Amino acid sequence: MPVHAFSQPKGRLEFFQTDAHALLDNLLGDPTARTVGVYVPQACREGERYPLLIDLAGFTGSGLSHLAWKGFGETVPQRVDRLMMQGHLAPAVYVFPDCFTSLGGNQYVDSIAMGHWARWLHEVLVPGVEARYPVITEPGGRGLFGKSSGGYGALHQALHHGEHWGAVVCHSGDMDFELCYGREFPEVLLALAQSGLSISGYIERLHRRRRIGGGEMHVLMTFAMAASYDPDPDAPFGVRLPVDLQTCERDDDRWAAWQSFDPIVGLEAIAAQENLRGLKGLFLDCGLRDQYHLLYGARKFSARCEALNIAHEFETFDDTHSGIDYRMDRSLPWLVDKLA
Repeated sequence: MPVHAFSQPKGRLEFFQTDAHALLDNLLGDPTARTVGVYVPQACREGERYPLLIDLAGFTGSGLSHLAWKGFGETVPQRVDRLMMQGHLAPAVYVFPDCFTSLGGNQYVDSIAMGHWARWLHEVLVPGVEARYPVITEPGGRGLFGKSSGGYGALHQALHHGEHWGAVVCHSGDMDFELCYGREFPEVLLALAQSGLSISGYIERLHRRRRIGGGEMHVLMTFAMAASYDPDPDAPFGVRLPVDLQTCERDDDRWAAWQSFDPIVGLEAIAAQENLRGLKGLFLDCGLRDQYHLLYGARKFSARCEALNIAHEFETFDDTHSGIDYRMDRSLPWLVDKLA
């Protein structure tokens, strides 16, 4: 049985707000003002600057949720304190932005439907932290880490905005879209039949509900991917699917728009390859029993990096996609060492 963390974080946990309407204006009606949590460990000394680590939450989550009490578990600040006490982790400043959306999560890409979250990370969040906290202000001192959608968002930054970052950690991030998303569309259409195949009707019905079931969350997740990768400015909530709603036949043009965001596809761009080579470090891992089949995409991505002579570290572990926060015991010391 996991050991419960009873001790409270010994450092400073503070919050501030950003508001970037021009970047985060969206078709969902979500607020553009966002709360950001910041943890400064007790070991950080006045007058010194430390690596900046940004935690990107997975789907259904928020950076703020990583600060909340957990039974038989640890918050990220508690984990940081423990790793530092054990001598495994050097001091750094940790940032936990609230990037949750009313479609259930965030892929941290630029979208007219969801908001321009990729730009927000390095154009708004980073300067906001640098103005308030003792962090290294050069790109080589900044890092991103995340799991699932958060891992995808971190890797998307590395591929497309790598000049802003020193090192990146991707835990079980979305990749090989055919395997991880393609199988979802028939089930989504079956669920949509309950609302007369109306995407907006389905979303509005969920918004009126007191709770959302697991299957419904998977439908909402597919809508969020659609609004992220191929938004329709004229559709309610910006959502359109890359399949025919009657036959589930794939629309090649719409699906190509999705695939352009697949890290395996993105890696083929020369600019993306140079971005990765410019990092101090790239770390990827995935569970051998990942239920979203992300292992195969991670293996493909790693193999292609090897073929391109792009330095990275790739690990697998005997677990699923769920309940793998313990992998941060491996990745956080690695990340801070790369940035220090």
